[in-house]
Amino acid sequence: MSGNEEENETVRGIGLPATIGLEISREVAIAAESAGYHSFWLNNPPGHAATDILGQVVAATRDIYLGVGIIPVSHTTSEKIVSQVTRHALPLERFYLGIGSGSGADGLQRVRDAIEAIRSQVNAQIVVAALGPKMCRLAGAMADGVLLNWLTPDFAAPSIDWVRQGADENNRPMPRLLAYVRVALGVEAGARLTEEAKRYAAIPQYAAHFRRMGVAAIDTAIRGDTASKVQEGLAVWDGIVDELVIRATPGHDTTPDVLAVLDAAKPVG
Repeated sequence: MSGNEEENETVRGIGLPATIGLEISREVAIAAESAGYHSFWLNNPPGHAATDILGQVVAATRDIYLGVGIIPVSHTTSEKIVSQVTRHALPLERFYLGIGSGSGADGLQRVRDAIEAIRSQVNAQIVVAALGPKMCRLAGAMADGVLLNWLTPDFAAPSIDWVRQGADENNRPMPRLLAYVRVALGVEAGARLTEEAKRYAAIPQYAAHFRRMGVAAIDTAIRGDTASKVQEGLAVWDGIVDELVIRATPGHDTTPDVLAVLDAAKPVG
């Protein structure tokens, strides 16, 4: 644990693809806040602007953190990112600005430059998506948070150690530790998640990540037919990270299916 905010507790967030649209996003954000989730996230693949949706969701929420995870800096400029944040007047005190290297060479330098440029213009909580040791160390050295992804609870330990190395070498406190974990409820959702895992496993940097851990992509996810099975899988993460973001994989992109995952994975206790 990083020691940020809830020191002895792993809080939960929930994340959706930005492609799911405004109406479902708004309903799920409202339901997540009511159910006790700490954060609501939208991903941001190239060609989409999750901040456009979050800018409309914010008015329907009060306290829940909003996160974009993540904006690939290989596909946009820091100026555009800042413009997206300021144009929608996103509440910086409860907003996670997630960025990642994207594709192409020199990813570390891209992220380093983006953090510096964004910080010079807006006081956002910058969360860096990290897979390998170098990006984890960079997150520790410069970011407010690190977003781990497609990993097992066991492999979170070396990832966190890399983050700590970066923080210690730069005399900084540990950034907030967050992990994205895919969760599917039911047979159809499980099949959909299996296909998504195969797609990620075919991406070179993720393939290297899975080889480093010695597991298949699908082994990092949680699949269950009941809420108790989902909760059993999520409980393993308690105390490992500050915030566990449930990346919901519904059977279908409908409000009832997404809310079923939200309810099955909701914070307990």
